[in-house]
Amino acid sequence: MLYQKMIKRLLDIILSLLGIIFLSWLLVILAVIVKCTSRGPILFCQRRIGINKKEFFIYKFRTMRIDTPKDMPTHLLENPEQYITPIGKFMRKTSLDELPQLFNILSGEMSVVGPRPALWNQYDLIALRDKNGANAIRPGLTGLAQISGRDELPIKKKAKLDGKYAKKVSYLLDFWIVLRTIESVLKHDGVKEGGVKEGGVK
Repeated sequence: MLYQKMIKRLLDIILSLLGIIFLSWLLVILAVIVKCTSRGPILFCQRRIGINKKEFFIYKFRTMRIDTPKDMPTHLLENPEQYITPIGKFMRKTSLDELPQLFNILSGEMSVVGPRPALWNQYDLIALRDKNGANAIRPGLTGLAQISGRDELPIKKKAKLDGKYAKKVSYLLDFWIVLRTIESVLKHDGVKEGGVKEGGVK
């Protein structure tokens, strides 16, 4: 399909570049706030699984303390609140911490819309995505599973939705997912910070 092979990537480049340019002021402000409110680096880098299971490092504004257990989804922590920084909770609820991923999109590691990239050690999710064909496309800033429950979804359901998206990628579907994402962010739908046995990745 022409959209999936060429147009989608072209739109990713244009949208991420425009986002970086027009939100540069916000990126700078958030970077200063992160640095001034807690000890540690401004950005949080984490190994994730990309297209065809190629590993890459995802970028986020750091919202948790530097002594937080590494490579563990936040929703699996017993008491995540103790690790979240003063500004971190607000940034996570508003998804502002995800803005540095515009650079992941620009570089081709991610897309605006696609399955959320799994952690390198989420073997069950990676295997299920293999089964559903979801590892064959670029992971996204948002996706079908993100607007369908986010952290509340069991892994099998998430992988099934990711596979469904991979089979039906289209301009209209992507546009609808982006609109629903904006609505979900404003309502803080599906965000769970801890004590969840199954779920996705942020």
